[in-house]
Amino acid sequence: MNRPAAKRAPGDRRRQHRGRWLWIWLGLTGVGMVSAMAGAILAVSLSATPLRQVFLSAEEDAIFNQDGAISWQNMRFPQLTRPVNILVLGTKVLTSDIEGAADPNLGYHALVNSFEGLSDTMLLLRFDPATEALTVLSIPRDTRTVVEGYGEIKINAANYHGGPALSARAVSDLLNGMPIDRYVRVNVQAVEKLIDALGGVEVHVPKDMKYTDYSQHLYIDLKAGQQRLDGEKSMQFLRFRYDQYGDIGRIQRQQTLMRAIVEQTLKPQTLGRIPQILQVIRENLDTNLTVEEMAALAGFAAGTEREQVQMLLLPGDFNGTEGVSYWLPSDRRIETMLSQHFNLGAADLPESRNPAALSIVVQNSTEIPEAATQLRQHLRQQGYVNIGLGPLWSEPLETTRIIAQRGDTASASALQEALGFGEVRVESTGSLDSDLTVLVGRDWRQLAGQP
Repeated sequence: MNRPAAKRAPGDRRRQHRGRWLWIWLGLTGVGMVSAMAGAILAVSLSATPLRQVFLSAEEDAIFNQDGAISWQNMRFPQLTRPVNILVLGTKVLTSDIEGAADPNLGYHALVNSFEGLSDTMLLLRFDPATEALTVLSIPRDTRTVVEGYGEIKINAANYHGGPALSARAVSDLLNGMPIDRYVRVNVQAVEKLIDALGGVEVHVPKDMKYTDYSQHLYIDLKAGQQRLDGEKSMQFLRFRYDQYGDIGRIQRQQTLMRAIVEQTLKPQTLGRIPQILQVIRENLDTNLTVEEMAALAGFAAGTEREQVQMLLLPGDFNGTEGVSYWLPSDRRIETMLSQHFNLGAADLPESRNPAALSIVVQNSTEIPEAATQLRQHLRQQGYVNIGLGPLWSEPLETTRIIAQRGDTASASALQEALGFGEVRVESTGSLDSDLTVLVGRDWRQLAGQP
């Protein structure tokens, strides 16, 4: 399939200045924390888009929401003025995907530093200063939707056919007209380099993962358990797909790794690694965000409490095992999710659902076999009747987790109140066939009045 050539920004001078802008931004940002004057200089002199690597036509640029500035300068540090929706596209491009790039002497399909292929990962990030929440919506790459000009296809092909503009239009159409303010594109190699620049991340690998694909020189060999993963091993963790949920299981691991990256980024020792991190960003990122906007988003994210980070999965279901594999969006559940977490639509939503109507799965992470059954019995006494026991959770937890994998935070908070302990998390790492998942931690002993 032939594609029109991407419209590249005139290169040499722009690429030379891109790194210089970043170093100036870093210096001014540090000074701006103690000097009001630096903030004004930042706003005036660095309002360009130094990390944009492709030019969009006026028509393409108009797809991104222009309804007012998304940040403002208060003489100290840029801040958000309104909720902002950022489309993040992660690409994995091989030599076989680009005409003329394949090297017959190489013997395998190598990764290419490019943004032009299928989007391997698609996220919509919402930064909301009104609720102080950061919401991450994962959109499966196999999502079946209508892409303008190409009909009903998988949504990951939008970037291949029309870059970030067509991807933004496809996501907006899928989400009932959700405005997309900006985009960020990264490639697989960027994630690996970023994690190495951070010094690795602490991740619990839930099971042994082993897979070999000689055609891509992909060798996955991870052992179960808590461990520090470097960039290469983190990519093995992300690219493993051979489990019960296939690509959806990969999204669950993406969310696990994202939390690990955030926690590592906020550690004090990361400050000494900023030069390496900026170098990765400069070489492996394409975005229409200005430096001022990036500073406002980074400042907001740094001040967001962990419980205010919500990770959702686009509501839908598998289409079965025959034919082409698709993730089929659920229009009704998407409308509910948009009302609850994106302030879009006017659905009349209850504060929490009737406990008897909820589907709950309990999984035990402790060494005490009766922990899960005792907790289930307690919940039944509180009116929760549809409760199943899931497989053992491999990561030992001190604190019980109540996971709202479908985004129903009100019902998760009500269940937490019924238990009297535990923490609520909005993420898609729980049992996807239920409304809520309870991962029993060692604090379950409070039910029996034990220390």
